[in-house]
Amino acid sequence: MPRIFVTGSVCVDLIMGSHMPWAKPGTEVVLSHSETRPGGGAGNMALALAAMNADFTLIGNRGMDAFGDWLEATFAGMKVVWARSTQPTSISVGITHPDSERTFFTHLGHLTDYRFEHIEPVLAHANAGDFIMLVGAFFSPKLLLEYPKLFALAKERGLQTVLDTGWSPDGWTTAVRTEVTGWIALADHVLINQAEACGISGTNSLEQAIPVLQKIMHKDAVLICKRGADGAVITHQGLLQTVAAPQVQVIDTIGAGDTFNAGYLATLAAGGDLLEAVRFGVQSASFAISTNPRQYVVTQELSAVRLTI
Repeated sequence: MPRIFVTGSVCVDLIMGSHMPWAKPGTEVVLSHSETRPGGGAGNMALALAAMNADFTLIGNRGMDAFGDWLEATFAGMKVVWARSTQPTSISVGITHPDSERTFFTHLGHLTDYRFEHIEPVLAHANAGDFIMLVGAFFSPKLLLEYPKLFALAKERGLQTVLDTGWSPDGWTTAVRTEVTGWIALADHVLINQAEACGISGTNSLEQAIPVLQKIMHKDAVLICKRGADGAVITHQGLLQTVAAPQVQVIDTIGAGDTFNAGYLATLAAGGDLLEAVRFGVQSASFAISTNPRQYVVTQELSAVRLTI
């Protein structure tokens, strides 16, 4: 059975809300809810994969402060390889709004020190056919520059590369799009949301974006476009399928895409087919965003999913 290696951002999320409209400068706002939890694309995925009993290794770094200690303790018992940074631990403050959307304010902190040399020794223990999940590159500027080396190493090791580009903080400039499409051309699985698909492709709709992205990807690659409440779209070898999402009462959508990624990979690693993987990813994300405090789908076997939605 293939293993899953997850590399990317692990940080502290402080979720507060809800609030609308935006506060005026110089004022103070009292909010009804706050929650501190591990976050970042890789951190969210690891929590979900652990709940799914998947065989995975998280590769990340942490700050040398109390928040860094808290992060490491939170992931105790999981397979985690930590690098340590002298920078303070990255914190992301998420303000939720009444429509369940959110606005993030992030300090990169320790993520600015995360780089290829932290990942390379771990992948020496990977086997051909294992998955390497690449998520959160835009939050690790040193690693961002070394992404071509990471793809080259994955190819050398015979790994299946899974890419979640995330949203570019600089927007989808020509330079950013050129860089990202270079990654997409090398990836075996591309898991992005609808807005990212349009931004990367320079189009205005998913229908326009999909053929543009397909031309960039290699012929056997899988493109998954996540559409929130509308589920997901799968494109593979010229075929297109749509998977609907169950209706749930949304509490907050933070980490939904990461939870989808975890369900998708856990299913493929357990021997499920592509359609099963996307269905489980959609179900897992739907369940997670409807819980408070955040919970993930826990299964003994992926073929017997228990959902309370």
